[in-house]
Amino acid sequence: MTESTQPSFSRWFLFIMVALAGILALVDRQIISVLKPTMAAELGWSDDDYGTLGAWFQGAMAVSLLAAGPLVDRIGVKWANVVGVFAWSVAAMFHGLAHSLVQFTLCRIGLGATEAMVTPTAIKTVATILPPNQRSAGFGLINAISSVGAISAPILIPFMAQPFGWRGAFVMAGAAGILWSAVWIVSTRKARFGDAPATPAAAASKTPRPSILRDRATWAISGAKLLSDSTWWLLLFWMPDFLNRQYGLTGVAIGPPLALAYAGGAVGALISGVIATRMLNRGSPVNRVRKLAMLVSALLVLVLPLATQAGSAWGAAAILAVVLAAHQGFSTNLFALIADVTDKPKIGRVTSFAAFWGNIGGMTIVKVAGLVLTAGLGYTPLFVFAGLSYLLALAWIHILLPRIRQVDAGSEAGPAVVHL
Repeated sequence: MTESTQPSFSRWFLFIMVALAGILALVDRQIISVLKPTMAAELGWSDDDYGTLGAWFQGAMAVSLLAAGPLVDRIGVKWANVVGVFAWSVAAMFHGLAHSLVQFTLCRIGLGATEAMVTPTAIKTVATILPPNQRSAGFGLINAISSVGAISAPILIPFMAQPFGWRGAFVMAGAAGILWSAVWIVSTRKARFGDAPATPAAAASKTPRPSILRDRATWAISGAKLLSDSTWWLLLFWMPDFLNRQYGLTGVAIGPPLALAYAGGAVGALISGVIATRMLNRGSPVNRVRKLAMLVSALLVLVLPLATQAGSAWGAAAILAVVLAAHQGFSTNLFALIADVTDKPKIGRVTSFAAFWGNIGGMTIVKVAGLVLTAGLGYTPLFVFAGLSYLLALAWIHILLPRIRQVDAGSEAGPAVVHL
């Protein structure tokens, strides 16, 4: 089968599988956030302890990202997907065996280190299987589908924990990832993706690859990730606590407002990706499309501090939904920007390096949040900073990339050739 005769269903099947992997990753990392009141009471965690756990998770992910990107570029997306999902699923299951803060910290380090595979693998897979004119919609759709994990987590996790406890929730989530790994191996056994060395000898070659650190685009994207991802991780890690602290929601009651907030993220990713794709297909310059989408998203995030003044949990959730929609709109175009300006052999490395800085921002903010809350300052100063972070990120991009140009404009991607 040649690329020209490749059935479209095969590449979209792979796309759906990658999106499901993103859902699994979000569920694995969100268990601790959704069940934080129960787990903190049982294990005796303080706000500072909880912030420390989040910082170790982010730190482990950040350091591991420096290796994850080169690994993805070297072994290719066929094997990177299964290696990543299987590894983080096993790490999630080990949480069910933890009893002390030290043991739980080691589990969070393990989960963070293995989930470092999520972003570079997903971005390179989409860039590999979809042609350039479909990538904006692809990144938007994959962000939207992955947000289903964040939407479903606060609803499903409390129900899983009711009969099996929080330990059982971790085990069940990990088992789902192992099942995904088996399906991927069987489904892609005859797949050729065209992004990995053709032979083991080629994979082992010492041919030097061009440095990504000399590219202004690498630093533009990395700085934007540092600023914008700090807000994403702040909300992902602390939003359930915010609703609990501000409105007294716990257990099953916290699920629907959280689901509404995360649903905003899914809608924002989808709308942003579709609009960007239509604008590009109508001939709008990529520079205008990316920066306009990011500007609109950055302006919407400015409403975040209003969540502390909402009259009800549902009002706060609605504001948070707008913010998460804006984040995902910004993130969708930032991921697409990586594919726009980066040669395919470097996509994994650029993505992981940028995600490294995003996780450094996340590690810092989740720890700072614990200290700010322990000091009794509340969420307002955190939300004010978060509200401004996206405008700062866009300004940084514009300074380093006054004009965005696609490196492969007009060329076709090398989509996977799959026999199913």
